[in-house]
Amino acid sequence: MDERDVTLDLLRELLSRQRLGVLATHGESGPYASLVAFAATDDLGRLTFATTRATRKFQLLTAEPRVAMLIDSRSDADLDFHRATAVTAVGPVAELEGEARDEACVRFVARHPHLTDFATAPTTALLALDVETYYLVRRFQTVTELHMR
Repeated sequence: MDERDVTLDLLRELLSRQRLGVLATHGESGPYASLVAFAATDDLGRLTFATTRATRKFQLLTAEPRVAMLIDSRSDADLDFHRATAVTAVGPVAELEGEARDEACVRFVARHPHLTDFATAPTTALLALDVETYYLVRRFQTVTELHMR
């Protein structure tokens, strides 16, 4: 198994265990961070999340679609500095429509059944972060870049 396969396995494990990520956006007023529920595609090339179109987050994404999403394994303990794993996914975000939205919604709701009403509401946008690069940090200092495209 080569280094890319090992990294993909670590990512799959982390993304399957964690259900929330921190989405970092940027606009004229500066940076903004939001906690979001997400679902990853099987190939890890896309992270899907939902937001109401009336949110600041959606307005920022519409104006500047390049984002970063941080997902980590921390437990808020001192040992996290040495044991936690964190990944930052970077790439553009776009609202999904039609069949692509329907397929992504099935995956998202399967992962977050408590958000079914929210995800399927007409005021909710289902968004996809098409991951260009993952930055995986382990053991406090070990950084691996994984380019997806």
